[in-house]
Amino acid sequence: MKETILLFNAPERETLLKIEMALFPLHIRLKKVPLKDYCQPLGVLAGVKDMEAVTEEYNGPELPGTMFVFCFLNENRLNQALAALRKSGAGPFPYKAVLTPVNSSWTAPGCFSEIRREHEALHREQPADK
Repeated sequence: MKETILLFNAPERETLLKIEMALFPLHIRLKKVPLKDYCQPLGVLAGVKDMEAVTEEYNGPELPGTMFVFCFLNENRLNQALAALRKSGAGPFPYKAVLTPVNSSWTAPGCFSEIRREHEALHREQPADK
């Protein structure tokens, strides 16, 4: 499968250009997912064989933030992509996921909800030790 990053709720043009320029030397495909496709399983959007697309179109609200889903990148390539995105100055982007067999059947809103829940749990203020 071709290394792909699914991009949901793409940022404004200037920031998007920074993202594209950061990924260009790595030859990683950036797929900007249109709002109408947010009800499709992530695996379908990534091009996973043997996954069926749904016929309905999404008519809900846009995600509250930009979300990246990294598909078919090994650990080294994932680290390269993340470093390039950090170095580009386009971020920060707190909502990132890697496509897995478990989340490949999730929709964009479902994935975002899970990532946000995990992000908030990780960054919840810890009580000070006394």
